Amino acid sequence: AYLSIKKRDFSLGITLLTNSNIRRIAIANPKTAPYGIAAFEALRNAKLLKQLKTKFVYGESISQTVSYAVTAADIGIIAKSSLYSKRMLHFKEGIQWESLDLNLYTPIQQGIVLLKESQKSPAYREFYDFILSQSAKKIFKKYGYIIP
Repeated sequence: AYLSIKKRDFSLGITLLTNSNIRRIAIANPKTAPYGIAAFEALRNAKLLKQLKTKFVYGESISQTVSYAVTAADIGIIAKSSLYSKRMLHFKEGIQWESLDLNLYTPIQQGIVLLKESQKSPAYREFYDFILSQSAKKIFKKYGYIIP
């Protein structure tokens, strides 16, 4: 998602980032954060990466990138799920944030890891089954994750 503390014309899509009043763009470092890889892919596919690269303020994680988006930059490309935390709920969709065009990047695959030693716990299988359930998918979707 794009996030700005100022109201922006998100109808412009990703070309909004080329606006001359956007001098700094918070973006996750693609060497250290999967969301940075996705952001670079979106910008590359939109043919804007080279043009915008001098505007980037890099966060080493998505959390740091969110922080930069609201402090050190004019706008940021962040994880949409970040917008659902209590401290971010005052930002409104279509006014201060908008989803990135899903056709511009490969969605990040999330996963679950079950540790061998955890198999001894009765909650082990219950947790695994819940995470893959329709109920959990609704929760993930509610918090900004893309559900296939």
